[in-house]
Amino acid sequence: MVTSYPLPDGFSDFDVFSLGSCLLVEGLLGFFLNAVTVVAFLKIKEMRTPSNFLVFSLAMADMGICMNATVAAFSSFLRYWPYGSDGCQTHGFQGFCTALASIHFIAAIAWDRYHQYCTRTKLQWSSAISLVIFVWLFTAFWSAMPLIGWGEYDYEPLRTCCTLDYTKGDRNYVSYLIPMAIFNMGIQTFIVMSSYQSIDKKFKKIGQAKFNASTPLKTMLLCWGPYGILAFYAAVENATLVSPKLRMMAPILAKTSPMFNVFLYALGNENYRGGIWQLLTGQRMEVPQIENKSK
Repeated sequence: MVTSYPLPDGFSDFDVFSLGSCLLVEGLLGFFLNAVTVVAFLKIKEMRTPSNFLVFSLAMADMGICMNATVAAFSSFLRYWPYGSDGCQTHGFQGFCTALASIHFIAAIAWDRYHQYCTRTKLQWSSAISLVIFVWLFTAFWSAMPLIGWGEYDYEPLRTCCTLDYTKGDRNYVSYLIPMAIFNMGIQTFIVMSSYQSIDKKFKKIGQAKFNASTPLKTMLLCWGPYGILAFYAAVENATLVSPKLRMMAPILAKTSPMFNVFLYALGNENYRGGIWQLLTGQRMEVPQIENKSK
């Protein structure tokens, strides 16, 4: 039955199977790691702090990305998209919304860490809850626009998953892309970069151990940068001139973000790591009472 569907243009049997396998590993492994992060926050009372709530929210968004990847993996093994045009729109919206939310929460954590280390101001529950609600509403707004005609969702080159359609590159696409990218990627990149640079300067000034300020920004740009480059390239050139295989590398890299985020923001956080250890082993791990301290 699988062989009854033709291969997407530009892909071999091996390509489709390999990309589907990558999506499956990213989806299942990322979902499991982030699920542990979520359950630890819900089960371990000491972990339920405003700052950890941002890490929890990031894990929730990343679980959404992993679910999106798992659906794409299943379709890849079938060689076709079995859910129709409405399913494509839903898949595109869900994937885009959770991806944008993940980027926003990365920036929110950077902002929170800046205040903890540089201004010694702790995040309050009212601010954390308001911020999380705002992020979900804001990203839902930008993700809903292609559903009503500003931008458009369509198939990825593999034709087994859906995302923002960059192949047309027309005025409608460009008018949506520029403000969306500024408010959902540009500002967040600046916040991450400036926050960790300020933390690094603060640590150097007081003679504490060096804080690796570049890792969060580099990781975010590694995962989401190729998508951004492809999107803006499509605004000035015909994106279909780029090899379909090369274009598929952007979503494959983007969907590694949930796994990296677990190690950076959950396991890389002494307080959160202690809670995960207690959840998995039942043994309490004594950690410094400074939230969101990275290795």
